[in-house]
Amino acid sequence: MNIAVIGFAFFAMIGMMLIGLPIAVSMALVGIVGGIAAYGAPFMDSIAPVVWGVQNDNLLTSIPLFVLLGELLLRSGIADRMYIALSAWLGRLPGGLLHTNIGSCALFAATSGSSVATAATVGTVALPSLQRRGYSMRSSLGTLAAGGTLGILIPPSVNMIVYGSLTNNSIGKLFIAGIIPGLLLTTCFMLWIWIHSVASGEVKREEKVPLDERLRSLRHLVAPLVVFGIVMGSLYFGIATTTESAALGVIAALFFVWQSGKLNREVLRTCFISTARTSGMILLIITAAFILNLTISLTGVAEAMTKWVASLGLSATGLVLALIVFYLLLGMFMDVLSMQVATIPITYPIAMALGLDPIWFGIFIVLMCELGMITPPVGMNLFVVHGIRPDKGGLEDAIWGALPYALITIAFTLALLAVPGLATWLPSKM
Repeated sequence: MNIAVIGFAFFAMIGMMLIGLPIAVSMALVGIVGGIAAYGAPFMDSIAPVVWGVQNDNLLTSIPLFVLLGELLLRSGIADRMYIALSAWLGRLPGGLLHTNIGSCALFAATSGSSVATAATVGTVALPSLQRRGYSMRSSLGTLAAGGTLGILIPPSVNMIVYGSLTNNSIGKLFIAGIIPGLLLTTCFMLWIWIHSVASGEVKREEKVPLDERLRSLRHLVAPLVVFGIVMGSLYFGIATTTESAALGVIAALFFVWQSGKLNREVLRTCFISTARTSGMILLIITAAFILNLTISLTGVAEAMTKWVASLGLSATGLVLALIVFYLLLGMFMDVLSMQVATIPITYPIAMALGLDPIWFGIFIVLMCELGMITPPVGMNLFVVHGIRPDKGGLEDAIWGALPYALITIAFTLALLAVPGLATWLPSKM
């Protein structure tokens, strides 16, 4: 197939998304029109088995379960208590509560699996306190927007499930692979806060909290740590599948919600409705992505793109550097899920042909999606934290505040390219 035709179809799909057509409609439309153009009306007969197979995939059951897990912990007030506990331990560092923002985002990310939910939840708790204490709103919004991106890197992550389902890779290994990069990126963010705070001469610190009070506050961290331990421990030791570990996490979350006294009909109703809406959207997009994948596989698009890239003489490193630029530009105009389902069917076969590890490539894709969350003009986390700020400042505060963290993420991606074992070592021990 002509490369020009492939490029036209891809940009036509992107264009439909940008003018406001639903992601699933744009992808399915390109897949169906392309399939009919290549094979005629009989192509429609091959769509039904694909749709049926996707909707009956046991693996995808884990998506609503992980979404529900995050909703339960969000509605139970655990995030509020978690923020207070971490502020008691991290508030004395240079940068004060900005460290607490990153730490709370990382810990909440270990249970929610959603970048937007992480940024919104921690931001709602943190911003009023940060404003009262005189913290720079630009720095505050930047840490929350960037910290929220950890929600799709630190497992469990819905975006890793989407990658695994599209590429037929182990979700468990992807989850485990995200742990070390997630912790290291969190450390890099906090290190930058420390350095910037000292270098700027505006060292913000919170009052020292007595040791006995700090020790008592640790009880507020039990719930997210136990849920994370149950989910990841059952996966790592092979006790449960991804879907089963998600179910175990939901049971643990229900226990903590009950323990907090928030387990009632209204809370459950809110959690279930929100879960249904989010899961329905995600699963519809995945179904459309599989329809597009069918067209791509039948028409030989992936093979044509692989041969074209091979003809350019790019090495694996050269491909990754080119993809960083590609995803950086794409992230300025598309949301995370759109980027994943639109590009993975094309980029994944090329990456595999050049010898990249599929699990490593999954972490790379997630890091690129993180960039998209904090790059204007369509950086979702920028709009989320801007929407919940207490004052009436402009969006530019969130944009400039998040810029250093976007650069740190790019630098970290290059480090991951130099030392791929950061992502592949832990899964190899499963």
